[in-house]
Amino acid sequence: MFLDYFALGMLVFVCLVIFYGIIVIHDIPYDIAKERNHPHQDAIHVAGWVSLFTLHVLWPFLWIWATLWREDRGWGFHKLQEETHDIHVRVDELTQQVAMLKTEIAKLSQNQAPEASETAQEEEQK
Repeated sequence: MFLDYFALGMLVFVCLVIFYGIIVIHDIPYDIAKERNHPHQDAIHVAGWVSLFTLHVLWPFLWIWATLWREDRGWGFHKLQEETHDIHVRVDELTQQVAMLKTEIAKLSQNQAPEASETAQEEEQK
C-alpha cells in the first residue's frame, strides 16, 4: 500500500518537473533577450510560448534571434557598413588613378605620333 502511494507521488513529481522544465527551457531565449536589452524581447517571449504548441520547431530560431542582438553593437552591421564604405573610397581612388594614367598615356602617344611620322617621312625620302 505504501509503495503504491510512493509510486503515485513519484509519478506526479516527475510530471511536474518535466512540465516546469520545459517551460524553463523555452524561456531561455527570452532570458537572453532580456539580459541583452533586445528590442524584440516581447516577441521572443510570445514566440517561445507558441513554440510549445508547434512541437519546439521555432525554439532554435528564437535562440539565434535572441543572441544576434548585443547592446554595444546592435545587430552587428556597423562594422560591415564601415568596411563597405572603405572599399568604395578605395575604388574611387583607384578609378581616379586609372583616369590619370589614361590621360598620361594619351599625351605620350600624341608626342610619339609626330616623331613616328617624321621618321616614316625620312625613310620614304631615302
